Amino acid sequence: MTDLLKDHIRDIPDFPKVGILFKDISPLLKNPQALKQSIQQLAQPFLNKNITAVAGIEARGFIFGSLVALELGVGFVPLRKSGKLPYKVKSVAYELEYGSACLEIHGDALTKNDVVLVIDDILATGGTAKASCELIELLGAQIKACAFLIELDQLNGKEKLSNYQTHSLLHY
Repeated sequence: MTDLLKDHIRDIPDFPKVGILFKDISPLLKNPQALKQSIQQLAQPFLNKNITAVAGIEARGFIFGSLVALELGVGFVPLRKSGKLPYKVKSVAYELEYGSACLEIHGDALTKNDVVLVIDDILATGGTAKASCELIELLGAQIKACAFLIELDQLNGKEKLSNYQTHSLLHY
């Protein structure tokens, strides 16, 4: 089943800088069968697991997260870059391999009664996913798991998420 997904991931060498092999998901997004299969496989382990919300990490996590939320019959919560949300926010700053960043969430997006599935397209070093979990927990919500279309195994991002269940469809 993952062959259909892998067949729709394009390698782009030296993007965004020399030495990086970028995994381009655009062909997968363009193909309705591959997109549908990816959403179903991301959602499947969490059907009937009391998930109350899906949180998607900006920007490609919005695509997969909103569709997984629809598949699970729950709401979607965007985790945005700093300065993009119009209401009262909570934020978490974190380090990246090439600098620092900040994620924000509306302060009323989740409560202590929520059980959240975090979704993004790629798990690389794990910094953004870990910051996402910390941000959600700031609101008192519980993380059920983090799910990814692709995991770049050699970058060991899963280590930063050792306190959470993870689910990745494709491994490179």
